[in-house]
Amino acid sequence: MDKGFLTYRDYARMASMPLDELEQGCVAEAFHAHGPGGQGVNTADSAVRMLHVETGIVVVSRESRSQYRNRRLCLQKIRDELQRRSVPPSVRHATKPTKASQHRRLEGKHIRSQIKVSRRIVRTDEDD
Repeated sequence: MDKGFLTYRDYARMASMPLDELEQGCVAEAFHAHGPGGQGVNTADSAVRMLHVETGIVVVSRESRSQYRNRRLCLQKIRDELQRRSVPPSVRHATKPTKASQHRRLEGKHIRSQIKVSRRIVRTDEDD
């Protein structure tokens, strides 16, 4: 599927996949984690960046010192994002503006026009 034409149903379908099947559609990359954690973080390529190819979702996990655990955490993050995107849009109903809101809008327009009128140069008969 193309990234630009996915619907909430497509995301719901992908969110319901088992993690092993979801992992097949991903590209994972291991790297050195940065930040707090000292020597335990910097000694191995334990951090994981994962791209879900079909949707373009990219997640990073560096919570654990285990690369395997970080891969599982990435997959869970991807699934969470798919579930978030799988919510159908709410139905919108057309409504008419209230009388009060129409009155406020027109009153604001009238006040604005009075401000602009007051900026004009006043011509007198003597100026001609």
